[in-house]
Amino acid sequence: MTTIATNQLTVPDEIRSRPGTARMLTGDRPTGKLHIGHYFGSLRNRVRLQNQGVDSLVVIADYQVLTDRDIAADLSGHIHEIVLDYLAAGISPQRSTIFTHSAVPALNQLLLPFLSLVSTAELDRNPTVKEEIAAARRASVSGLIYTYPAHQAADILFCDATVVPVGDDQLPHLELTRTIARRFNDRYGKVFTVPKPLLSPAPRLLGVDGRTKMSKSRGNAIALSATADETARLIKSAVTDADRHINYDPANRPGVSNLLLLIGLCTGQEPEQVAESLSGAADLKRTCTEAVNEFFAPLRRRRRELAADPAQVGRIITEGNTRARTIADDTLDRVRRAMGTFA
Repeated sequence: MTTIATNQLTVPDEIRSRPGTARMLTGDRPTGKLHIGHYFGSLRNRVRLQNQGVDSLVVIADYQVLTDRDIAADLSGHIHEIVLDYLAAGISPQRSTIFTHSAVPALNQLLLPFLSLVSTAELDRNPTVKEEIAAARRASVSGLIYTYPAHQAADILFCDATVVPVGDDQLPHLELTRTIARRFNDRYGKVFTVPKPLLSPAPRLLGVDGRTKMSKSRGNAIALSATADETARLIKSAVTDADRHINYDPANRPGVSNLLLLIGLCTGQEPEQVAESLSGAADLKRTCTEAVNEFFAPLRRRRRELAADPAQVGRIITEGNTRARTIADDTLDRVRRAMGTFA
């Protein structure tokens, strides 16, 4: 059975009892609006941790867009939309620091010493690198993609993050970050905190194609900002099958099971329980549309209200960048002293 109602991060006791001693780093690449898969897989848990008192930093990894693209088209527009998604979902600029990767030069100066601590073989077999190369669907990729794990390590380590929310599929990447931190500390002296994963048991939502995970780049996602009518059209187009009997069987009926899972996430029911009350694909899609639109109506309403003041997004990013630069400058100073280099 897939547990829905209690689906949340597995938070260690020391964080639960002393949240003020923890610092979380998480973020997204600005390649488009966030979708409901982001919400259930990550955003909801970020808000929970923030509200529990964990110091939270959220990086918009704009430089990393170039790892598998020739240009970063409409980058500023994507950043604006993602910040609106964050705010509508409950990320508070008073309790979380939202910043852009490219605006923190000291963070990026960590890349060279970090790359010196990993081998080309380690980078080549990193699952993140392999997945990004495959997703790019190109005959060749730039050398920048091989720096991706070290870049992400810099994002995490520059702010002394103690915890990083991840799914099981991201654990190998975080382990490389932990390796870089340990190797730096062993070679130059203790500078970096070795971060721990915060595991999320959130099931991975498939896209409306019923075959691959929900993704901005694959065009199979339901955006957080989608209207009720847009949501209805997308769910109506979702791939199911010809069997009128509805049951939860992810291995053999991925499309049907994905819609059942989505209903469960929106209503707090188990997908098996949802299936018992439905008859046929039309009933399944109608119920799913109603559940998604009802669940996300408050978020979408907040988002429309926030969008009426576009200048606030710029203010939030400016303030977040200022704090992130202060943290990164301090970290780089410690790195330079440890390595014996000069500013």
